Amino acid sequence: MYPKGILFDLDDTILSYSSVADETWRSVCGCYAARCHLEADVLFRAIQEIGDWFWSDKDRHRKGRNDLNNARRFIVSLAFQKLKLDSVLAHPIADAFSEQREKAVTIFDNARETLEYFHGHGVLLALMTNGESHKQRHKIERFDLGKYFRAVLIEGEMGFGKPDAAVYHRALAELGLHPQDVWAVGDNLECDVEGPQKLGIHGIWNDFARQGLPKNSPIIPDRIVHAIADLTG
Repeated sequence: MYPKGILFDLDDTILSYSSVADETWRSVCGCYAARCHLEADVLFRAIQEIGDWFWSDKDRHRKGRNDLNNARRFIVSLAFQKLKLDSVLAHPIADAFSEQREKAVTIFDNARETLEYFHGHGVLLALMTNGESHKQRHKIERFDLGKYFRAVLIEGEMGFGKPDAAVYHRALAELGLHPQDVWAVGDNLECDVEGPQKLGIHGIWNDFARQGLPKNSPIIPDRIVHAIADLTG
């Protein structure tokens, strides 16, 4: 039996986003490595190491995702410092990645059909996504997703984002529904499962990478799927 409403995440839930990152970084590093006088894999590993450090901190993550281009410039600049390279190419490399990364994003197989199915069956849908307004709006428009959602809530437009309880309260208010009437679906355990569960919302984890729950995870989803199409079964 389906709920009256579903709160969907965007990246790595409806759109395939993380999966294109490494390939894009490797491509960009391959283009610039010779000009930096080093092997492409050395540059790639340095950027990955600094990137892992940068995104591991919640505060840096929050600020960085709301200014992605500059966050990437910062990360690549630190990688250049680590490698003792002249930083003249750091910003061009970061900007090339930012441009190519957005172009490489695709919609998951059967994701559109799933949204159409729920929309057509009268389930009220809300889209809740963290990040910059212009980047998230561009993706929504590029894939023509707005027509499926009663509400679109973007961190960069509201001034707050998941897992702040205010996001879920806003979504419930826009749909005119109560927590027990709604599912929340997304790939982030804290933002898309634990946050909603604290309010009594059914939290569904989209394990799109099929990695399974982290060992001894304190967050236990009410349900695990590998694609949103699984929700219709």
